[in-house]
Amino acid sequence: DLDEMLNQDQDDESLQKYKQSLLGSAAGAESIFWAEDPRKVIVKSISLVVEGRDDVTLDLTGDVASLKDQSFSVKEGTNYRLRMNFCVQREIVTGLKLIMKTSRKGIKVDSTTHMVGSYGPKNEEQSYMTPVEEAPSGMLMRGAYKMACCFSDDDKNKHLEWSVALHIKKDWE
Repeated sequence: DLDEMLNQDQDDESLQKYKQSLLGSAAGAESIFWAEDPRKVIVKSISLVVEGRDDVTLDLTGDVASLKDQSFSVKEGTNYRLRMNFCVQREIVTGLKLIMKTSRKGIKVDSTTHMVGSYGPKNEEQSYMTPVEEAPSGMLMRGAYKMACCFSDDDKNKHLEWSVALHIKKDWE
């Protein structure tokens, strides 16, 4: 519980400052923003961000099983980033991470873990942007990939799991 966590380590000034920086004004009952939703982390969306192009956003608030039929298309060799939008309520969540396992034709080709960080409850959407990555290029790299994604934390809580297709193409269309 949040109040219990706040009262621990009272003699450690730096830890108290860290907790306060994560919590801001949210403490106790003020840390529950969507009472009907028992989750601590509510994952809202993931967006493909490419400079000079409109963001492509997938809504993660509904039935994530249907996302496996949706896809991102990326031009080979393009630099891109992913942006996660999420909300945190009830308590501080430590060590949030985005884990993505990429496979092609059933064979695992990549596994990436992005350390998102620790977040306190806020009555607003928070976001995390991955570092710039480059899409693979070359004729052999083009095609369809399956990305199995998981948003989890240091306590091994899986806040959301979903799959989405990624298509590497010679051009954007």
